[in-house]
Amino acid sequence: MENQAKTPLLSIENLAVEFDTPDGVVNAVKGVSFEVFPGECVGVVGESGSGKSQSALAAMGLLAANGRTKGQVKFEGKSLLGMSQSERRMMRGSQMSMIFQDPLTSLTPHMTVGAQLREVLAIHRKLRGKEADKECIEWLERVRIPDPARRMDQFPHELSGGMRQRVMIAIAMLCGPKLLFADEPTTALDVTVQAQVLALMNDLKATTDTGIVLITHDMGVVARMCDRVVVMKQGEIVETGTVDQIFYEARHDYTKKLLEAVPRIDQPDRPGRTSLSPPPAADVKPVLVADDVRVSFPIKTEGGFFGSTKQLRAVDGVSFDLRPGETLGVVGESGCGKSTLARAVLQLVEPTGGSVSWIGKDITKASQDGLKEVRRDLQIVFQDPFASLDPRMTIGQSIAEPLTVFEPSLSRKDRELRVREIMPRVGLDPALINRYPHELSGGQNQRVGIARAMIMKPKLVICDEAVSALDVSVQAQIIDLLIELQAEFDLAMIFISHDLAVVREISHRIMVLYLGRVVEIAGRDAIYEDPRHPYTKSLIAAVPNPDPRAEKDRDIVKLQGDLPSPLDRRATLRFMKSKLVDDADTEQYRPQLIEVGPGHVVAEHDPSELSDGLLAS
Repeated sequence: MENQAKTPLLSIENLAVEFDTPDGVVNAVKGVSFEVFPGECVGVVGESGSGKSQSALAAMGLLAANGRTKGQVKFEGKSLLGMSQSERRMMRGSQMSMIFQDPLTSLTPHMTVGAQLREVLAIHRKLRGKEADKECIEWLERVRIPDPARRMDQFPHELSGGMRQRVMIAIAMLCGPKLLFADEPTTALDVTVQAQVLALMNDLKATTDTGIVLITHDMGVVARMCDRVVVMKQGEIVETGTVDQIFYEARHDYTKKLLEAVPRIDQPDRPGRTSLSPPPAADVKPVLVADDVRVSFPIKTEGGFFGSTKQLRAVDGVSFDLRPGETLGVVGESGCGKSTLARAVLQLVEPTGGSVSWIGKDITKASQDGLKEVRRDLQIVFQDPFASLDPRMTIGQSIAEPLTVFEPSLSRKDRELRVREIMPRVGLDPALINRYPHELSGGQNQRVGIARAMIMKPKLVICDEAVSALDVSVQAQIIDLLIELQAEFDLAMIFISHDLAVVREISHRIMVLYLGRVVEIAGRDAIYEDPRHPYTKSLIAAVPNPDPRAEKDRDIVKLQGDLPSPLDRRATLRFMKSKLVDDADTEQYRPQLIEVGPGHVVAEHDPSELSDGLLAS
């Protein structure tokens, strides 16, 4: 059915959004106009500060108190801007819904996940009790949250970033809205979960004629999901068209720039990008050796009079080494132990077994003073720069903080000089030295995190999802920056990410984790061109590519069935069921790592690639 024969579900005409600030009026959105029809997905793309999110927030009536809106926003022909707040509240959640970009600030911290889901059903569908709980658990299962009944009683801070994002998606989709605003809905998600969430949104669009406004910087997601695309820059629309027109016949230079910056899993060394340095020779001695590292956490479970305690094996016997000038990419779904492994390597969490050696010294047995001395060489760049930077400290103070710890004899003037030297190296204007984190964009704050990590000229840097929340153009700059810094300082890097296309660009070798164990390690080309483990194949197949025609035609490999609980000892034998003992608490067989080529090792798995139907096209 042609759109011309339909009435628009959402109509935005000449929308302008202004904010009163101490520095004067900021024009965030400048006369934006577009329509969304029933059963249509419209992608809104552009860099941070382009006005994408503010346009959606204005339509939903969720602008900050200092914001003003002009123009027209109509939903099914009714003017939204003229509605009272009580009328809007009844529409939000039932007829119009929004998936917010940052779940940690959007979820209520003192309410459990279950309470927040039940609240939506109680307000909009008058559903309570066991019936409401059943529906909530079903939605948590749909967005692939393991142990959904247990998660209902947990608070947002007890979940990973990816888990919180899935909870947000479940809340937004509970009532089957007619119009869904999705603001970077898959930013913090693994590729397999992303594929499932996008399939859910597609089903919602196809079965209920839901209109979707997809705000994203991921052009691969746009290629897979969208019918039309709106490109925004500095508050204005610079180009619109069908998804094919934007990807294959882009006219505006800004659109072309966005497309060129997109990482592609099939093109690891694209023209114009900084080339990765050659891998270190095989005879170069490793600086870091992890041997059978284990990290367990006691988890209370229900049962008996007082319940019982089980050990959650977050990291379950991981071994690897790392040489100077080498980057090891670490991939896997949320809950596979990537971040816990990183923290165990840095001794930010205490391993429960195994050892970590840094330049021949076992740091798992080091004293606090010994660890402090080692840590000047070991640094980490966290996923969320806003959470890792102190909001009360200026940018200059945050970058200088390692100097105050490790070089206390430096004068204030010398510290400032060192900060001003490092800022241009990471693409920051030294004039920003006295600004605060809230005055900078996400990309700028991520650069601050990198500057703080690099100011001590460390020998090892761990990047934990360091580019996941950035625009593609900023992401490209950060990747280039890390490659340049590695070449200059002979850095060893561990690069943790759920974005396999980015991991291929920056890594020499890649390690795939599944529920705390290694299932495959290989060089960057071997693991993508010749993956051997079924789980690795499913991760690679789920990566969206910025090619609409190819995306529409290809079958997406999905992990079928419920995500197994990491507390269930049988879960790690998902790909080797022939060895499984059907008892959740018994010690199971440990699949061995087998060398299948030079530097290419794979965990044992059953001969069938589809592992008894667990993977299917």
